[in-house]
Amino acid sequence: MAAKKQSATFEENLEALEKLVERLEAGDLPLEEALADFERGVKLTRECQRKLASAEQKVKLLMEENGGIKELPFDTDAAEDA
Repeated sequence: MAAKKQSATFEENLEALEKLVERLEAGDLPLEEALADFERGVKLTRECQRKLASAEQKVKLLMEENGGIKELPFDTDAAEDA
């Protein structure tokens, strides 16, 4: 039986998406390649969004207090100071 393909990390998907955007912005691709890159970019974007939503859910679960969820705003300034 074939081994299950391991999915790429969020960072790997984001890097691949950035490279696709650079290729598309250059504007020198044939239409078929541009459409294929665009389609791949949409798939990568959806995968990144799925992974972010999953991470957000995990954070909410970790913030659980006394049987309820305590949602705290993410403050980048406070996070950098910690």
